[in-house]
Amino acid sequence: MSEGPKKARSKYSATRRLLLKSKLLKKAESLLVKEKEQKEVERENTLRERAPPLNLSGLSVQELQELCRDLHHKIDIVDEARYDLNIKVTRNDAEILSLTQKIYELKGKMKRPNLRRVKKSADAMLGALSDTRVMKADFKANLKTVKKEEEKKEEVTDWRKNVEAMSGMEGRKKLFDAGQ
Repeated sequence: MSEGPKKARSKYSATRRLLLKSKLLKKAESLLVKEKEQKEVERENTLRERAPPLNLSGLSVQELQELCRDLHHKIDIVDEARYDLNIKVTRNDAEILSLTQKIYELKGKMKRPNLRRVKKSADAMLGALSDTRVMKADFKANLKTVKKEEEKKEEVTDWRKNVEAMSGMEGRKKLFDAGQ
């Protein structure tokens, strides 16, 4: 009798594995904290580099106005760049979506149902063939003829006479009588 594949015994006990797992998690946590601190330092450095602190003391009103204009100009430039990048990202997202749809269609994941075999006798097949031939010959003869009725055309009269005739209670009575 051959037994199924034997379960390989692990080299480490359950307590040892638990200890190793906890040490790995502590190390990963410390690495995440270090990475977060490093990103914060990089952010502060780039902010100091790109946007130095403003010295507003001792500036006249005209110099302050000029500084505000300069800052507004820089804000507009950055805002335009942000808008352009946002448009590019949305276009790329739409393109990625359409390409993934095309890939899905090309793979042909649509399931086709299996065709079932239909048993027919030779007489039924010949009967089906002969019926279609007869039907083709009599097709034109079986068509109904349709005659178009000519639509009644109302005479075009002066609208002013019609309004005068329909004004008042007599006109309403005529419309009521005509409706019945």
